[in-house]
Amino acid sequence: MAMQNTEDHAAPAAPGHEPGAAGAHEGTEAAGGHSAGLPQFDMAWWPGQILWFLIIFFGLMIFMKAFVVPRLGGTIEARENTISGGIAEARRLKEEADQAAAAAQAEMATARANAQRVANEARAKAQAEVAARLADEEAKLSAKGAEAEARIAAARESAMGHVQTVAQDTAQAIVQKLTGKAATAAELAGARG
Repeated sequence: MAMQNTEDHAAPAAPGHEPGAAGAHEGTEAAGGHSAGLPQFDMAWWPGQILWFLIIFFGLMIFMKAFVVPRLGGTIEARENTISGGIAEARRLKEEADQAAAAAQAEMATARANAQRVANEARAKAQAEVAARLADEEAKLSAKGAEAEARIAAARESAMGHVQTVAQDTAQAIVQKLTGKAATAAELAGARG
């Protein structure tokens, strides 16, 4: 059995020597008498092959020139127009944005200057009001202080007047207690002096 398997699977034949290939070669040799192999390498077939090559080549060239290249060129041109239009639009929008930014900065500078001016005016007005109130309060305090000093001076004078009387009464009481007799007004006036 092992013998039969090896006989059934013989080594593959070389190209052109397969079973049945001999009949194909015999038919070619009988027809033209040449056994050169592939027709592309047979010089007898070259004029026909060159003719068909030129027909197909120029046919493809005409087809490409008539249909493919114009359509491709139109697509490329449309794309270039779209890109250049987009770039031009972007530049225009950038210029508008730059102008808007410059205008916004100018408005901000004006607004800052106005705010600074208003703040300075408000500060000056507040300081003037504070100074006026302060002067008014100082005048009131000064008037009250002068009035208080006048009352204090009057009270001092009144107290000093009473001190004289109290001192005389005290001195008379001390003298009477120590001596046993009351002192006269002339003696008390001489003691003060």
